[in-house]
Formats: sequence, C-alpha cells, structure tokens
Amino acid sequence: MHIQKTGGRLRPRRRTPVLAAALVAVSALTLSACGDGGKDTAGDSVAGVSVEASPEKAGTVLDRPFEKPNLVLKDTKGQTYDLRERTKGKPTLIYFGYTHCPDVCPLTMSNIALAYKELPKADRDRLQVVFVTTDPERDTSAELAKWLPGAGDPSFIGLTGDFPTIQAGARQMGIGIDPPKKEKDGSVVSMHGAQVIAFSPRTDQGYVIYGEDTTAEDYEKDLPKIIKGENP
Repeated sequence: MHIQKTGGRLRPRRRTPVLAAALVAVSALTLSACGDGGKDTAGDSVAGVSVEASPEKAGTVLDRPFEKPNLVLKDTKGQTYDLRERTKGKPTLIYFGYTHCPDVCPLTMSNIALAYKELPKADRDRLQVVFVTTDPERDTSAELAKWLPGAGDPSFIGLTGDFPTIQAGARQMGIGIDPPKKEKDGSVVSMHGAQVIAFSPRTDQGYVIYGEDTTAEDYEKDLPKIIKGENP
C-alpha cells in the first residue's frame, strides 16, 4: 500500500504481490502512503479472511469473500447511486482512491482501462468499474467527471459523498482509509488501501483481490474470467 502526497518530491516504490500469509497475519488490508519517506503502516483490524494465492497469479482468491458494501453515494452527474442495487448481478471492480494522487491511483485506473479496451463489446457492457474517492471534499462529482475519462475510461463510475460513509463502506471490504491530512507545507496526505477487489456476477461477493503491482496484462488475462464469475 502507499502514502500518497500531493506536492513535494515523489519516491516511487515497487513491491512484490501480496502474499496469502501476510494477509492472514495482518487480518486486514494495510494502509499505504506514497510520498517523501513514507512507510507502510497497518490499517484498522477487520474480520480476517483466508486466501488462496499463487506466485504465478496476479489476483488473490478469497476463501471467505467480502459482502458488497452497502454504499449509497453520488455519481459524476450528482445523482444518487446505490452500489448494491446498480451493480447487482454484474461483474464489478471496486477501487478506493483520489484524483490528486500523484502515481498509484491513476496508474491503477489506467491499467484497468487498457485491459478493458481489449474486451469484446458485450463484456465491456457487462463489466462495472467503480472508483470511490477517499478525498470527497475535493473530489466532487464534477471533479470526478473531469478526471475519470483521462485516468481510466469514460464508462467508469465515479462516486463521492461524505467521508464517514465512504470509510464505513471500505471497512466492509477490509480496506482501511484515513481522512486526508493537510501538512504545514500545504501538501495533502491521503492514506488508503490500494487494492482492487473484484465482485462475482454470480454471488455479488468480492472474491478476488489485486494489489498495486497488478499490470494491464494481468487484468487483460483475468477479466474474461471475472466477467464469468470464475476464479482467475
């Protein structure tokens, strides 16, 4: 995971994919901060999940999937969006991030978008890619509407709302997020889980986790199976 900081010099870091043992030991997905001298810190504890992981695979399959969060927020048009209702029975990828992120968030959305464009139209029409902001004060509906097409794809769904609601929704999937903090130099630090969680169209449960090192090629390989509700 990463500490993300707007302003200041960036120090990009790459890491190996999340291991099953690490997930079980921590019992929660960690927070990440990307910025000057950022160090990984453990997120709030949530119910642990057992996982099935392979070093040859990008995704980590959960033995105990997450329930889809009960989130009702605002979309890029400012209209009410009920996540459970609108994505029911549809393959769905959910990611929590923010538009002022200098690196990991736009890279993640871009990688998904590159893989998305390689899908047949019928599969593109089925797949729902949802970006939920962790910085709702700055990420208004209008801001998300401007950012998403360039960072990802015009079809991607951007959601914003009040921070406590978003934080509670993230917790339901084992993802910790903290309120953005303004530093003395005026920069803003946002700590949040950097995982993408895939939800099955068969069960509406989050059953596969992808880490921040997942490539466009990884998504391109796995998305056809995710769309069918199969294990990648």
